[in-house]
Order: sequence, then structure tokens, then C-alpha cells
Amino acid sequence: MSILPLAVELNTVLESEAPAVLDMLSDLGKRLYFPKGIISQGAEAKAKANRFNATIGIATEGGVPMHLASLNELFAMDPGEVYPYAPTAGRPELRELWRAKQLEENPSMRDKALGMPIVTSALTHGLGLVGDLFINPGDPVVLPEHFWGNYNLTFGVRNQCEIETYPLYCEGGFNSSGLGQKLLEVGEKSSKAVVVLNFPNNPTGYTPTAEAAVEIREAIVAAAEAGLRQVVVCDDAYFGLFFEDNCLQESIFGYLANCHPNVLAIKLDGATKELFSWGFRVGCLSYAAGGSGDLDAVHTALEKKTMGSIRGGISNSPNTTQSAVVRLLKNPEAAAQRKEKRDILCARANRTREVLDNGKFSDAWDVYPFNSGYFMCVKLKGGVDAEELRVHLLDKYGIGVISSGSTDIRVAFSCLEEGQVEEVFDTLLQAWTDLAG
Repeated sequence: MSILPLAVELNTVLESEAPAVLDMLSDLGKRLYFPKGIISQGAEAKAKANRFNATIGIATEGGVPMHLASLNELFAMDPGEVYPYAPTAGRPELRELWRAKQLEENPSMRDKALGMPIVTSALTHGLGLVGDLFINPGDPVVLPEHFWGNYNLTFGVRNQCEIETYPLYCEGGFNSSGLGQKLLEVGEKSSKAVVVLNFPNNPTGYTPTAEAAVEIREAIVAAAEAGLRQVVVCDDAYFGLFFEDNCLQESIFGYLANCHPNVLAIKLDGATKELFSWGFRVGCLSYAAGGSGDLDAVHTALEKKTMGSIRGGISNSPNTTQSAVVRLLKNPEAAAQRKEKRDILCARANRTREVLDNGKFSDAWDVYPFNSGYFMCVKLKGGVDAEELRVHLLDKYGIGVISSGSTDIRVAFSCLEEGQVEEVFDTLLQAWTDLAG
């Protein structure tokens, strides 16, 4: 398929202002654009049509969106916040509020050139957009050996990437040198790569130190200097759930924003975990390119291509939950409520660590370092298979955990009360003993 004129215009901007970013785009990414059709004409009419607006495909009655009274009684919001379509890139007020939240909570972002957050249908949709825009079949995606299994579906199955892994840990901390070595290896056989940094990590619940974050940046810049163009995705799904002072207290995105012309940093975050609103499906995608060109123009071009992917896929994210998040972000009581919930999760993490420090578990497993997020992982010993143990624990003892590979068991302390933690691990030990003989 030929590239249409509107896409050519966006590609020309990228070629002029950030040619490395143009090279990072997938074939689909180069073809994407945001059409000057119903959506853009409707937005123009909304701003200028002061008599009648007969554009967008909704019904109105009495000057408000038409709605059913029995449905409307379920909402404590105005009909205009609930029923109309949201703009393709998200409600403007939400985008502004989310950017303000990002800058408040991430000091390293404050002096950087950044694109405005684009609203996604939570983070998985954001990952899908990254795949659309930047991954061709066979392109390498660099991940630690411990990674969220859905990356396999999103990047592996849908985009047909080649997943390249490196060990997550080295001497009890993040394996910065392993990442750097892997990037150099990838650069020997490919001109570009997508690099995913997921902190706090799912499944291990680990966030590196600030010192390690600098090392990560140095490894990425070194690979960029060697010619590897990198789309670095900061998957911040569990952002803010940091339980130890020595782990990085902000997103690594700020460390990577504008760091090199061959690096495009992308931040994926959202209300899902940060605001304890999992089913709302409200996420955000933010760009930060590097180089000496007009980065505002680069970010605008990428935003329009992203909007094209959204428009051609889901059209737009739900308006109702976006409106709810806007109200929450403006609520002066919300910050204290968030802290209260984070403190509860921190206490559960501390209790988990306290229980696991007991030497009675040492023959059954080793504990991977964890300091944040929802999860922790153990590595089984004694030849016990993780999936066999998971099924046995579920069938005999009625306890559910997640197996990963042949040795790892993931436990979500996020959904255990403090008083339940010890019983879960004691029973996990009993189940291991059953199988180990």
C-alpha cells in the first residue's frame, strides 16, 4: 500500500527534525496519519458552530446528550461527562492534569522536552500502539529474563518480534552490565530495537536504585553511540508503589528523555494501579525524543500517528472513566487516600519479607529481591516443577499462585491481608514438601 499524503507530511517532519525517529517507525508506523475527516471536522465545529452542530454521531435532547434515565441515575456526573465520545487523544483536561501529576512526581522530567500524554485504554493498549508504530516482524525487543507474559502476545504474537533477554539480577541488584552487553549484541545484527524497562517489575516486584538508573541510561546511550536506534518503553504500570528508600522513587523515563538522537523514550502509565481503578482502563502514553531538531514538531507528528492508530483501532478510550479520573485528580482528598493505600501495600510487603526471612524455607526456595509493586517471586529448589507445584497447591490446599517457567512461583502479596501472609507461605512450603518427598 502506498503512503498517503497526510502520512507523507508527518514523515517529512520527522525526516527533517529527527531522522533517527523516522527510521524507528515500522512500515505501518510510516503509513499512519490522523485523517481530516469526521473527527477533525467535528472538533472544528465544536469550537465554532454557535448556532447548530450537526456533525458528531450522537443524539442530543434539550441541549445535552440523549440518555436513558434509568442509566443516568447510576452516575453522579453531568451527562456531558458520561455519554459523548472522548477526543481521540483523550479529554484535554485529563491530559493536562496527568502531565501536571507526572511533573510533580518525577523531578527528572521537569526540564525535558516532552510530548503531551495521549490517553490509551490502559497500558496494554499503549503497548499495542508501540507495536503498531515501531515493530516490524523480526525486529528485536529487549527484555529481562523475568518479564510480564503478556509481552509475548503483544509483541511476539501480534507483531512477530524476536525477543532478546538478559538476566534481570546481578549480585542482588539490577543487571545494568547485562543490559548493556545485550544491547551491543543486538546492535551487531540490527539497526534498531525496542527496549522495555518495567519498574516495578512484574513478576518480581523489583525497582533498581537511582545509581543503577544512571547505569541503565549510560548503557542505552552507549548503544546509541554505537549506532543502535532504540525505542525505550518505560512500562510504569506500578508507578509509585515503592517500599524502600534505596530504590528509585521516580520513573526512569526522566533519565532517558532527550538523552540521545538515537533514543526515543516512551512512558506508559495510568490510573489502573496508581489510582486503584483497574477496571477504568485509563492509561497514558508520553513521548520524549532526542536530538537538536524541533522536538515539539517531532512529538506532534508522533501524536498524530498515534491518534491514527487509535482511530483505526478502538476509535477512542471511554469518556466516562476519563471524566471520573479528572474528578479524582482535582479532589484535594485523593492524595491522602492514595498514600493510605500505598502504606497498606508497603506493610504487606514488609510482612512478606519478614516471613520469608525465616530459615525454614531455605531448602525449598530462594527469594528474588523485591522492594516495590504488587508481587514477589521465589525460585524453587529440589527439582520441584513450578507448574506442578502450582496445580498441587491449588487442588489440595485451595491456594492460587502463578507459575513462570520451570522454577519460579509468583505471589501477589497485594491481595493478601497481613495476617494471611505467613499461612500462604507455610502452605506453599508444605506443598513443596509433598512433591519433593
